[in-house]
Amino acid sequence: MIVYYWPPAGGPGVQRWLKFVKYLPQFGVEPIVYHPSNPIYPQIDNSLLDELPSNITTLKQPISEPYKLASFFSKNSTKTISKGIFPEEKKQTLVQKAMLFVRGNFFIPDARKNWINPSVRYLSSYVKEHGIDTIITTGPPHSLHIIGLRLKQNLNVNWIADFRDPWTTIGYHKQLKLTQVAKKIHKKLESEVLNNADTVIVTSNVTKKEFQRLTQKPIEVITNGYDVETNSCKVLDKQFTLAHIGSFLSQRNPEILWQALQELVSENKDFEKHFRLNLIGLVGAEIIKSIEKYSLTKYLNNIGYVSHIESIIYQKKSQVLLLVEIDSEDTKAIIPGKLFEYMVSNRPIIAIGPSGSDVENIINKTNTGDYFYYDALNTLKMKISTHFEAYKNGNLKVNPIGVYQYSRENLTKNLSKVILN
Repeated sequence: MIVYYWPPAGGPGVQRWLKFVKYLPQFGVEPIVYHPSNPIYPQIDNSLLDELPSNITTLKQPISEPYKLASFFSKNSTKTISKGIFPEEKKQTLVQKAMLFVRGNFFIPDARKNWINPSVRYLSSYVKEHGIDTIITTGPPHSLHIIGLRLKQNLNVNWIADFRDPWTTIGYHKQLKLTQVAKKIHKKLESEVLNNADTVIVTSNVTKKEFQRLTQKPIEVITNGYDVETNSCKVLDKQFTLAHIGSFLSQRNPEILWQALQELVSENKDFEKHFRLNLIGLVGAEIIKSIEKYSLTKYLNNIGYVSHIESIIYQKKSQVLLLVEIDSEDTKAIIPGKLFEYMVSNRPIIAIGPSGSDVENIINKTNTGDYFYYDALNTLKMKISTHFEAYKNGNLKVNPIGVYQYSRENLTKNLSKVILN
């Protein structure tokens, strides 16, 4: 497994393959993990080190990343952009515009491109010497898929390319100020990866349909999931807490939600007394400004980034869980990893996003919450009010259906079949 994000990296990118590696030996697959020895992770979660299997073989090679040099010019902007948080275009400073242009056009496919050549040299020898059967690359960063492409071309080894997110259609791709030449290079590289990998794995059905237009290679859908070990009871918050857990980027700003909450606070004194809004994770500046605009600041607990273990605790004790995605065609394929942990927290989910998304389909099929479009102010407000009444009566709960299919163990079983096929 060729990965960039590995403990102590925090955030959602590390979870998928950490869990796969944990369970694969149960299904006859011995994983070897290759990752950078000196990466610049935007988030650190040392608690994930405790989840590493004690007998796992890991390989490391140094990586040269441009963020070290970029931070010399603007440390704050570098840190923000490396986390995937892009300022609104009209509010970007000259330095931020320059950084995005350089990142998009001089570092293709991404800022980890300098790791490609040394990794290919090192792994070419290792794969031949140890008789490795299969290599798996996971992206983003998509530079890792270029490593897989080169190894496939050099060694004709079985290669599985895992896409946690799409490549050229993901939302932030449009914010990198790409020239027409850069766009063509991205498209070319994407096509080469999709048409040279022996198998492509994606995390959503929407992405599968997108990629099927680009390649005839087999494409398997293996979503992210939840770990059964985290499925334990917690004492619920005494107040009526609505909690969003994970990065809450400015582009996702759900004014429909803030308006609904403002009206409920104004119309219902009992609601106003009990309501609290908890934001756990990185929060974009525009989110905070909108909360202020709708006079909700006094109800806000902006808690910031916490470890994965702490985030699970917040999930399980919150009264209602919020999930928000940008209202765009490009985001229909995005399934946040936290959705699956939300689903086994036994708390109702309120999700807001575009119509026809994979998230909408999963929530409806598993009976784990309600999904709203961006024009559904009144029905959203009614649902929050209904949940509040259930909270007051002590019977706010959900009755999930068929969620075991999303357990990490079951998903790893599916992955093992792809590897051993």
